[in-house]
Amino acid sequence: MAGGRTNATWRGQGVNGDVVVKLYSGTRRNPLFPNEPDAEVKVLEALAPLGFAPRSVFAFRSGIGRCVAYRYLPGDMWRHDTRKVGRLLRRLHGIAPPGGLRRCPDGSAALLDHAKRILSRCRQHGDLARLRPSLDVSPSGKTAFLHGDVVPGNLIVSESALCLIDWQCPGIGDPCEDIAVFLSPAMQKVYRGAPLSAAEIERFFEGYDCATIRARYVALAPAYHWRMAAYCQWQTENGQPDYVEALREERAALESSRAA
Repeated sequence: MAGGRTNATWRGQGVNGDVVVKLYSGTRRNPLFPNEPDAEVKVLEALAPLGFAPRSVFAFRSGIGRCVAYRYLPGDMWRHDTRKVGRLLRRLHGIAPPGGLRRCPDGSAALLDHAKRILSRCRQHGDLARLRPSLDVSPSGKTAFLHGDVVPGNLIVSESALCLIDWQCPGIGDPCEDIAVFLSPAMQKVYRGAPLSAAEIERFFEGYDCATIRARYVALAPAYHWRMAAYCQWQTENGQPDYVEALREERAALESSRAA
């Protein structure tokens, strides 16, 4: 199947309908988006009754790596209607997460430290180190259920619902983590071809419908943009040329948020 940027997937016929088999890649451990098959199985089992994630079939170890099989979700990659995405994430963040998930960075100090560690894996920093924002936003202490990789390619519009796939890097923590990935100009550029407009961002927050979380995201935005810019630099140095333009978009958002 086309679309995956990390793992290989195949669609096949099953007894009770089509299934997707995902083969996990063991190369180039990703510094922002982990690739954890055990976590994906755990989450798919927990979300099975709720209807916005695929149903797990089984997991197994093949001769070439770990695999997970789950029900195929018919539909198209999300491209429009950010309000629906806001509603979906608000619903997800209100669900009690299963135990054993990673804790995502929470608060400006943790986010900036994470970004610094990503930059340390890059051969060239350019002037990203100079653009490090100065923030002091306390940890939220929240344990919201996080998808961890809410990009357009992982949002499937089916006939009846908007669904999230590719649950290989779930976690718990500040809801702003998922929001920042979805709103990231770089991620929208890579997957959809263009960053979200101001109107689309506004509609997303209308759908999410939580003024407190929106204000927190705005306060933390420079840290999230700096971390994503570092990630784009790492991707360009690891053979992903489409991240060159993505880095420009994220850097522009970083500079704008620093000036706000």
